Amino acid sequence: MTSSCWQISFFPRGQNTEALEAFLEEYFEVTACNYDDDGNDEYVGYQSGDFDEQRMLAAARRQGLTLPEYKISRLESANWLKDYVIKFAPFEVEDFMIYGIHETAAPQTKKIPLRIYAATAFGSDHQTTRSCLKAICDLYHRGFLPERILDVGTGSGILSLAAAKLWQKNCSITAIDIDEEAVWVTRENAADNNLANRINAAVSNGYQAPLVKENAPYDLILSNILARPLIEMAPQLAASLKSGGYAILSGFVDNQTDWVISEHQKHGLTLCRLYELDNWRAALMQKEK
Repeated sequence: MTSSCWQISFFPRGQNTEALEAFLEEYFEVTACNYDDDGNDEYVGYQSGDFDEQRMLAAARRQGLTLPEYKISRLESANWLKDYVIKFAPFEVEDFMIYGIHETAAPQTKKIPLRIYAATAFGSDHQTTRSCLKAICDLYHRGFLPERILDVGTGSGILSLAAAKLWQKNCSITAIDIDEEAVWVTRENAADNNLANRINAAVSNGYQAPLVKENAPYDLILSNILARPLIEMAPQLAASLKSGGYAILSGFVDNQTDWVISEHQKHGLTLCRLYELDNWRAALMQKEK
């Protein structure tokens, strides 16, 4: 991806974005989101080559989706992916300093550095990512020592990388995503952070891949996706989690919290802590012993 491309920016203006996010990930080569604390988030799809606006609208209609206001731009760049998509400022969250591959050198920090190529995910600096990282660090500082970890919907692999950095001597991590490119990015990020021997990434629709079943049961399951798939996969999560094991769930907003939590409680999980950042939520839950 080293030529010019089309950028289509969408402005939901506070609308529910779950269906929009799913559509963008399916339709465009690369997706991103510029999150705004005031709720004026900008969702972006990138496509190289030709772009047909009417074809996009027809694809959305077939999914019963009315697209929000959007703007179409042509990006002229020798490397549009590097110049427009993956540039984000280094940021600290909990025990980590996270920075992009476009940085010429690692930022000076006393925290654990994570170097991220994040072009395929909806923001490694998203509120849900930050909350999940906080939950992971909370477990670590409480002395929790997981041997097997599953990362469902790994995206850029950032949660797997963080867990591998904290528990390098103790754990092996299975990272899965339905998107082949996300799996490729996770593998690249793992190698770039000298963690390739700790993280095994694979394509999987939920918990269906043989690798997921072979490595079960898990001491810790990370699942930062969306409310609906979290709920649909609650039975598989519970079946894959050891008694006494933990799950970190995120990707849902305030008014979806009871829905997500209650469904997992039906399958033997107890809420330990709820993390709140803006309107987004993350839950630390434990399977009953």
